[in-house]
Amino acid sequence: MKKFPEFSENKKQFILNGKTVFNKKFIEALKFHKPGLAPVCDESGSYHINLEGEPIYKERYKRTFGYYFEKATVIDQNNNWYHIDIYGNRAYIENYAWCGNFQEELCSVKDFGGNFFHINSLGKRIYSTNYKYVGDFKDGFACVMIDHKKFTHIDKFGNLLHDKYFSDLGIFHKNFAIAKDQNGWFHIDKQGLELYPERYFMIEPFYNGFAFAENFENEKIIIDETGKVIKI
Repeated sequence: MKKFPEFSENKKQFILNGKTVFNKKFIEALKFHKPGLAPVCDESGSYHINLEGEPIYKERYKRTFGYYFEKATVIDQNNNWYHIDIYGNRAYIENYAWCGNFQEELCSVKDFGGNFFHINSLGKRIYSTNYKYVGDFKDGFACVMIDHKKFTHIDKFGNLLHDKYFSDLGIFHKNFAIAKDQNGWFHIDKQGLELYPERYFMIEPFYNGFAFAENFENEKIIIDETGKVIKI
């Protein structure tokens, strides 16, 4: 696999094997993503370059972002957000007020009415429900915010994964997600059921069967998937 240049500490130049490449300083430069394209900005505007440091298209944008699943988010001169493909062509005709990055061929977007939902690679929404916010898909599921105190999970078709709602929520990681109710943070399974009755001030997703947590006495601990506490 060909090594990608990395941007310098000032994020204005690219370095490969300790040496500056492209012989050019940008106003801003972000990292290269597959298939070897990077967003940059100079006096002409924002665009993407290839591994030779050359622009891959003539268009200039107000801002460009990195490629994910061979699509990159751009903001045009009229403040429209949408995605372009690896050749610089629009991926679809719709405009949005905000776009995320494609994950698992799906992407979170915001329309001009302030509604959040997910679209497919053709720019079409995958369900009819509007949300206050939606997160990225991971392993086929995403978090959605119904209102500022009500979160749940949906699948890649927009169906509710379970009938449980929480005051805050994370994505599933190795079959478990972090969730919050009026008493604090804890872990749930894919049925939305708690793994243990305890609540915490702060908690992280499980990492190889264990999760870092902080209780309401500011004590740092580790718990296993049954909720058993291992003091640090």
